[in-house]
Amino acid sequence: MNSRADAAPEQGRRLAILAEGYLDFHHGKTAVSILRYKPDEVVAVIDRAHAGASVRDVLGIDVDVPIVASVEDTFQWSPSAVLIGIAPRGGGLPEEWRPQLLQALEHGLDVISGLHYMLNDDAELVAAARGTNARLVDVRQPPADIEVAELAPHRSGATVVTFVGSDCAVGKMTAALEINAAARRRGLSSEFVATGQTGIMLEGSGITVDRVIGDFMSGAVEGLVNEAASRADWVFVEGQGSLLHPAYSGVTLALLHGSSPDAMVLVHQAGLRQIDEYPVVIPPLDRLVRIYEDAAGWIKPAPVVAIALNTRGLDAEETRRAIAEAHSATGLPVADPVKSGADELVSAIVQSSRRTGP
Repeated sequence: MNSRADAAPEQGRRLAILAEGYLDFHHGKTAVSILRYKPDEVVAVIDRAHAGASVRDVLGIDVDVPIVASVEDTFQWSPSAVLIGIAPRGGGLPEEWRPQLLQALEHGLDVISGLHYMLNDDAELVAAARGTNARLVDVRQPPADIEVAELAPHRSGATVVTFVGSDCAVGKMTAALEINAAARRRGLSSEFVATGQTGIMLEGSGITVDRVIGDFMSGAVEGLVNEAASRADWVFVEGQGSLLHPAYSGVTLALLHGSSPDAMVLVHQAGLRQIDEYPVVIPPLDRLVRIYEDAAGWIKPAPVVAIALNTRGLDAEETRRAIAEAHSATGLPVADPVKSGADELVSAIVQSSRRTGP
Protein backbone atom coordinates (compact mmCIF):
# COMPACT_ATOMS: atom_id res chain seq x y z
CA MET A 1 0.00 0.00 0.00
CA ASN A 2 1.33 3.44 -0.92
CA SER A 3 0.76 6.23 1.59
CA ARG A 4 -0.01 9.78 0.54
CA ALA A 5 3.01 12.00 -0.03
CA ASP A 6 1.76 14.69 -2.45
CA ALA A 7 2.04 17.41 0.21
CA ALA A 8 5.50 16.39 1.37
CA PRO A 9 7.45 19.49 2.40
CA GLU A 10 9.61 20.68 -0.48
CA GLN A 11 12.94 22.44 -0.09
CA GLY A 12 12.36 26.17 -0.33
CA ARG A 13 8.56 25.87 -0.17
CA ARG A 14 6.98 29.27 0.58
CA LEU A 15 3.38 29.06 1.78
CA ALA A 16 0.60 31.58 1.95
CA ILE A 17 -2.04 30.10 4.27
CA LEU A 18 -5.68 30.81 3.49
CA ALA A 19 -7.54 31.08 6.80
CA GLU A 20 -10.30 33.44 5.74
CA GLY A 21 -12.70 34.02 8.62
CA TYR A 22 -11.45 31.13 10.73
CA LEU A 23 -8.06 32.04 12.15
CA ASP A 24 -8.54 30.25 15.46
CA PHE A 25 -7.46 27.07 17.24
CA HIS A 26 -10.61 25.11 16.38
CA HIS A 27 -11.71 25.70 12.78
CA GLY A 28 -8.25 26.91 11.77
CA LYS A 29 -6.32 24.02 13.29
CA THR A 30 -4.53 23.25 10.02
CA ALA A 31 -3.27 26.83 9.80
CA VAL A 32 -2.28 26.78 13.47
CA SER A 33 -0.38 23.51 13.12
CA ILE A 34 1.58 24.61 10.05
CA LEU A 35 2.46 27.87 11.81
CA ARG A 36 3.55 25.99 14.93
CA TYR A 37 5.59 23.22 13.31
CA LYS A 38 6.65 24.65 9.91
CA PRO A 39 6.86 28.43 10.55
CA ASP A 40 9.91 28.91 8.31
CA GLU A 41 7.83 27.85 5.30
CA VAL A 42 5.04 30.41 5.86
CA VAL A 43 5.33 33.87 4.33
CA ALA A 44 1.83 35.16 5.18
CA VAL A 45 -1.65 34.26 6.40
CA ILE A 46 -4.74 35.44 4.51
CA ASP A 47 -7.63 36.58 6.72
CA ARG A 48 -9.38 39.89 6.08
CA ALA A 49 -10.75 40.06 9.63
CA HIS A 50 -7.22 40.30 11.09
CA ALA A 51 -5.35 41.96 8.22
CA GLY A 52 -2.55 44.19 9.46
CA ALA A 53 -1.95 42.17 12.60
CA SER A 54 0.57 39.37 13.07
CA VAL A 55 0.13 35.72 13.94
CA ARG A 56 1.72 36.45 17.31
CA ASP A 57 -0.95 39.10 18.00
CA VAL A 58 -3.91 36.90 17.06
CA LEU A 59 -2.88 33.37 18.07
CA GLY A 60 -0.06 33.92 20.54
CA ILE A 61 2.24 31.67 18.50
CA ASP A 62 5.75 33.10 18.66
CA VAL A 63 6.37 33.63 14.94
CA ASP A 64 6.70 36.80 12.90
CA VAL A 65 4.22 36.04 10.14
CA PRO A 66 2.03 38.86 8.81
CA ILE A 67 -1.71 38.60 8.20
CA VAL A 68 -3.05 40.12 4.98
CA ALA A 69 -6.42 40.54 3.32
CA SER A 70 -5.96 38.70 0.00
CA VAL A 71 -3.83 36.39 -2.11
CA GLU A 72 -2.67 39.44 -4.05
CA ASP A 73 -1.28 40.96 -0.85
CA THR A 74 1.05 37.97 -0.44
CA PHE A 75 2.80 38.40 -3.79
CA GLN A 76 5.38 40.76 -2.27
CA TRP A 77 6.84 37.72 -0.43
CA SER A 78 6.86 35.48 -3.55
CA PRO A 79 4.88 32.47 -2.25
CA SER A 80 5.11 29.21 -4.16
CA ALA A 81 1.76 27.83 -2.97
CA VAL A 82 -1.48 28.70 -1.22
CA LEU A 83 -2.38 26.19 1.48
CA ILE A 84 -5.99 26.04 2.62
CA GLY A 85 -5.62 26.21 6.38
CA ILE A 86 -9.20 25.79 7.52
CA ALA A 87 -11.56 22.84 7.59
CA PRO A 88 -15.22 23.94 7.38
CA ARG A 89 -17.81 21.49 8.57
CA GLY A 90 -18.39 18.92 5.84
CA GLY A 91 -15.17 19.83 4.03
CA GLY A 92 -16.80 21.74 1.19
CA LEU A 93 -15.30 24.61 -0.80
CA PRO A 94 -17.06 27.89 0.07
CA GLU A 95 -17.71 29.82 -3.13
CA GLU A 96 -16.27 32.99 -1.60
CA TRP A 97 -12.83 31.32 -1.61
CA ARG A 98 -12.93 30.58 -5.34
CA PRO A 99 -11.71 34.01 -6.55
CA GLN A 100 -8.72 33.78 -4.21
CA LEU A 101 -7.79 30.31 -5.46
CA LEU A 102 -8.21 31.31 -9.11
CA GLN A 103 -5.99 34.32 -8.59
CA ALA A 104 -3.33 32.11 -7.00
CA LEU A 105 -3.45 29.63 -9.88
CA GLU A 106 -3.38 32.37 -12.51
CA HIS A 107 -0.11 33.56 -10.97
CA GLY A 108 1.38 30.07 -11.07
CA LEU A 109 0.96 29.25 -7.39
CA ASP A 110 0.14 25.67 -6.40
CA VAL A 111 -2.92 25.15 -4.22
CA ILE A 112 -2.73 22.57 -1.40
CA SER A 113 -6.05 21.45 0.05
CA GLY A 114 -7.17 19.13 2.80
CA LEU A 115 -10.87 19.55 2.00
CA HIS A 116 -13.22 16.71 1.18
CA TYR A 117 -13.99 18.72 -1.94
CA MET A 118 -11.50 17.53 -4.56
CA LEU A 119 -9.92 20.46 -6.39
CA ASN A 120 -8.88 18.19 -9.23
CA ASP A 121 -12.57 17.47 -9.94
CA ASP A 122 -13.32 21.18 -10.38
CA ALA A 123 -13.15 22.05 -14.09
CA GLU A 124 -12.62 25.78 -13.55
CA LEU A 125 -9.74 25.28 -11.12
CA VAL A 126 -8.19 22.56 -13.30
CA ALA A 127 -8.27 24.87 -16.33
CA ALA A 128 -6.67 27.71 -14.38
CA ALA A 129 -3.94 25.42 -13.06
CA ARG A 130 -3.25 24.00 -16.52
CA GLY A 131 -2.77 27.49 -17.91
CA THR A 132 0.21 28.20 -15.64
CA ASN A 133 1.45 24.66 -14.89
CA ALA A 134 0.39 25.07 -11.27
CA ARG A 135 -0.48 22.00 -9.19
CA LEU A 136 -3.73 21.21 -7.40
CA VAL A 137 -2.81 19.01 -4.44
CA ASP A 138 -5.72 17.13 -2.84
CA VAL A 139 -4.20 15.80 0.37
CA ARG A 140 -7.38 13.94 1.31
CA GLN A 141 -7.34 11.77 -1.83
CA PRO A 142 -6.58 8.22 -0.59
CA PRO A 143 -4.50 5.70 -2.53
CA ALA A 144 -6.30 3.07 -4.59
CA ASP A 145 -4.62 -0.02 -3.16
CA ILE A 146 -6.15 -0.17 0.34
CA GLU A 147 -7.09 -3.60 1.68
CA VAL A 148 -9.68 -4.73 4.23
CA ALA A 149 -8.21 -5.14 7.72
CA GLU A 150 -6.84 -8.60 8.49
CA LEU A 151 -5.81 -8.21 12.13
CA ALA A 152 -2.20 -8.58 11.00
CA PRO A 153 0.03 -8.36 14.10
CA HIS A 154 2.66 -5.67 14.55
CA ARG A 155 6.32 -6.57 14.37
CA SER A 156 7.52 -8.14 17.61
CA GLY A 157 9.34 -5.49 19.62
CA ALA A 158 7.27 -2.59 18.29
CA THR A 159 4.85 -0.77 20.59
CA VAL A 160 1.88 1.04 19.03
CA VAL A 161 0.31 3.95 20.92
CA THR A 162 -2.94 5.43 19.60
CA PHE A 163 -4.13 8.89 20.62
CA VAL A 164 -7.82 9.14 21.45
CA GLY A 165 -9.87 12.14 22.48
CA SER A 166 -12.88 13.53 24.25
CA ASP A 167 -13.84 15.55 21.15
CA CYS A 168 -12.54 16.77 17.81
CA ALA A 169 -9.84 19.47 17.75
CA VAL A 170 -8.67 18.90 21.33
CA GLY A 171 -5.02 18.33 20.38
CA LYS A 172 -4.63 14.65 19.47
CA MET A 173 -2.26 15.35 16.59
CA THR A 174 -0.29 17.90 18.58
CA ALA A 175 0.14 15.52 21.51
CA ALA A 176 1.32 12.74 19.18
CA LEU A 177 3.81 15.05 17.46
CA GLU A 178 5.17 16.38 20.74
CA ILE A 179 5.54 12.90 22.24
CA ASN A 180 7.20 11.61 19.08
CA ALA A 181 9.69 14.49 19.16
CA ALA A 182 10.41 13.93 22.87
CA ALA A 183 10.90 10.20 22.28
CA ARG A 184 13.40 10.89 19.51
CA ARG A 185 15.31 13.30 21.72
CA ARG A 186 15.73 10.38 24.12
CA GLY A 187 17.22 8.34 21.31
CA LEU A 188 14.17 6.10 20.91
CA SER A 189 13.32 4.71 17.49
CA SER A 190 9.88 6.23 16.89
CA GLU A 191 7.51 7.34 14.13
CA PHE A 192 4.41 9.51 13.91
CA VAL A 193 1.62 8.05 11.76
CA ALA A 194 -0.54 10.71 10.11
CA THR A 195 -4.22 9.84 9.68
CA GLY A 196 -5.54 13.30 8.80
CA GLN A 197 -4.83 16.00 6.27
CA THR A 198 -2.87 18.30 8.58
CA GLY A 199 -0.61 15.51 9.77
CA ILE A 200 0.11 14.60 6.16
CA MET A 201 0.94 18.22 5.33
CA LEU A 202 3.47 18.19 8.15
CA GLU A 203 4.83 14.66 7.78
CA GLY A 204 4.58 14.21 4.02
CA SER A 205 2.96 10.77 4.25
CA GLY A 206 -0.13 9.06 5.65
CA ILE A 207 -3.77 8.58 4.72
CA THR A 208 -6.78 10.71 5.62
CA VAL A 209 -8.87 7.95 7.14
CA ASP A 210 -12.14 9.88 7.01
CA ARG A 211 -11.97 9.89 3.20
CA VAL A 212 -11.62 6.12 2.89
CA ILE A 213 -14.67 3.94 2.09
CA GLY A 214 -16.08 2.54 5.35
CA ASP A 215 -15.17 -1.10 4.73
CA PHE A 216 -11.53 -0.15 4.17
CA MET A 217 -10.91 2.42 6.93
CA SER A 218 -9.49 -0.06 9.44
CA GLY A 219 -7.41 -1.67 6.72
CA ALA A 220 -5.92 1.70 5.74
CA VAL A 221 -4.84 2.31 9.32
CA GLU A 222 -3.58 -1.26 9.77
CA GLY A 223 -1.38 -0.90 6.69
CA LEU A 224 0.05 2.44 7.81
CA VAL A 225 0.74 1.26 11.35
CA ASN A 226 2.36 -2.04 10.39
CA GLU A 227 4.51 -0.25 7.82
CA ALA A 228 5.73 2.17 10.51
CA ALA A 229 6.18 -0.68 13.03
CA SER A 230 8.44 -2.48 10.57
CA ARG A 231 10.88 0.43 10.91
CA ALA A 232 10.38 1.86 14.41
CA ASP A 233 10.10 0.46 17.93
CA TRP A 234 7.58 3.12 19.00
CA VAL A 235 4.68 4.06 16.74
CA PHE A 236 2.50 7.04 17.66
CA VAL A 237 -0.80 7.04 15.78
CA GLU A 238 -2.64 10.32 15.25
CA GLY A 239 -6.22 10.05 16.48
CA GLN A 240 -9.36 11.36 14.77
CA GLY A 241 -12.66 12.51 16.21
CA SER A 242 -14.10 10.92 19.32
CA LEU A 243 -16.17 7.86 20.19
CA LEU A 244 -18.64 10.34 21.69
CA HIS A 245 -19.03 12.42 18.54
CA PRO A 246 -22.39 11.91 16.79
CA ALA A 247 -20.91 12.58 13.34
CA TYR A 248 -17.38 11.16 13.51
CA SER A 249 -17.46 8.25 15.96
CA GLY A 250 -17.35 5.71 13.11
CA VAL A 251 -14.00 7.07 11.95
CA THR A 252 -12.68 6.95 15.51
CA LEU A 253 -13.68 3.33 16.02
CA ALA A 254 -12.23 2.24 12.67
CA LEU A 255 -8.97 3.96 13.51
CA LEU A 256 -8.88 2.44 16.99
CA HIS A 257 -9.44 -1.12 15.77
CA GLY A 258 -7.27 -0.72 12.68
CA SER A 259 -4.29 0.50 14.71
CA SER A 260 -4.73 -2.35 17.22
CA PRO A 261 -2.78 -0.40 19.85
CA ASP A 262 -0.74 -1.71 22.73
CA ALA A 263 -1.55 1.44 24.69
CA MET A 264 -3.54 4.66 24.35
CA VAL A 265 -3.07 8.29 25.37
CA LEU A 266 -6.30 10.15 26.10
CA VAL A 267 -6.34 13.78 24.97
CA HIS A 268 -8.75 16.25 26.53
CA GLN A 269 -9.17 20.01 26.59
CA ALA A 270 -9.44 21.26 30.16
CA GLY A 271 -12.87 22.65 30.92
CA LEU A 272 -14.57 21.11 27.90
CA ARG A 273 -17.98 19.80 28.95
CA GLN A 274 -19.86 19.16 25.72
CA ILE A 275 -19.19 17.89 22.19
CA ASP A 276 -18.87 20.92 19.93
CA GLU A 277 -22.20 21.87 18.30
CA TYR A 278 -24.01 18.84 19.76
CA PRO A 279 -26.01 18.35 23.01
CA VAL A 280 -23.72 15.50 24.08
CA VAL A 281 -22.17 15.82 27.52
CA ILE A 282 -18.58 14.63 27.91
CA PRO A 283 -18.42 12.21 30.86
CA PRO A 284 -15.84 12.41 33.64
CA LEU A 285 -12.33 11.45 32.58
CA ASP A 286 -12.30 8.17 34.48
CA ARG A 287 -15.46 7.11 32.63
CA LEU A 288 -13.96 8.24 29.32
CA VAL A 289 -10.88 6.10 30.00
CA ARG A 290 -13.12 3.05 30.52
CA ILE A 291 -15.07 3.81 27.33
CA TYR A 292 -11.92 3.71 25.24
CA GLU A 293 -10.48 0.70 27.00
CA ASP A 294 -13.74 -1.20 26.55
CA ALA A 295 -13.91 -0.34 22.83
CA ALA A 296 -10.27 -1.29 22.19
CA GLY A 297 -10.76 -4.48 24.19
CA TRP A 298 -13.45 -5.76 21.85
CA ILE A 299 -10.53 -6.58 19.54
CA LYS A 300 -7.39 -6.36 21.67
CA PRO A 301 -6.89 -5.08 25.24
CA ALA A 302 -5.06 -1.74 25.42
CA PRO A 303 -4.82 0.47 28.51
CA VAL A 304 -4.96 4.24 28.58
CA VAL A 305 -1.54 4.97 30.11
CA ALA A 306 -1.53 8.79 30.27
CA ILE A 307 -3.61 11.94 29.81
CA ALA A 308 -2.43 14.69 27.48
CA LEU A 309 -4.32 17.71 28.79
CA ASN A 310 -4.78 20.74 26.56
CA THR A 311 -4.76 23.73 28.95
CA ARG A 312 -4.72 26.46 26.31
CA GLY A 313 -6.10 29.70 27.73
CA LEU A 314 -5.44 28.80 31.37
CA ASP A 315 -2.92 30.65 33.50
CA ALA A 316 -0.21 28.85 35.49
CA GLU A 317 -2.33 28.25 38.59
CA GLU A 318 -5.38 27.16 36.59
CA THR A 319 -3.17 24.80 34.60
CA ARG A 320 -1.70 23.27 37.76
CA ARG A 321 -5.18 22.78 39.20
CA ALA A 322 -6.58 21.22 36.01
CA ILE A 323 -3.67 18.77 35.82
CA ALA A 324 -4.08 17.83 39.49
CA GLU A 325 -7.82 17.25 39.02
CA ALA A 326 -7.27 15.04 35.97
CA HIS A 327 -4.67 13.00 37.82
CA SER A 328 -6.94 12.65 40.86
CA ALA A 329 -9.83 11.49 38.66
CA THR A 330 -7.87 8.87 36.72
CA GLY A 331 -4.75 8.04 38.73
CA LEU A 332 -2.77 8.45 35.50
CA PRO A 333 0.19 10.69 34.65
CA VAL A 334 -1.09 13.99 33.24
CA ALA A 335 0.74 16.78 31.40
CA ASP A 336 0.19 19.49 28.83
CA PRO A 337 2.81 18.55 26.20
CA VAL A 338 2.80 22.03 24.66
CA LYS A 339 3.24 24.03 27.87
CA SER A 340 5.48 21.72 29.87
CA GLY A 341 6.92 19.32 27.32
CA ALA A 342 6.15 15.68 26.70
CA ASP A 343 8.91 13.97 28.71
CA GLU A 344 6.56 12.91 31.51
CA LEU A 345 4.16 11.38 29.01
CA VAL A 346 6.97 9.53 27.20
CA SER A 347 8.11 8.13 30.55
CA ALA A 348 4.58 6.93 31.31
CA ILE A 349 4.33 5.19 27.93
CA VAL A 350 7.74 3.51 28.26
CA GLN A 351 7.13 2.39 31.83
CA SER A 352 3.74 0.96 30.99
CA SER A 353 5.20 -1.01 28.10
CA ARG A 354 7.88 -2.43 30.35
CA ARG A 355 5.21 -3.61 32.79
CA THR A 356 2.91 -5.21 30.26
CA GLY A 357 5.05 -5.90 27.17
CA PRO A 358 3.90 -5.08 23.64
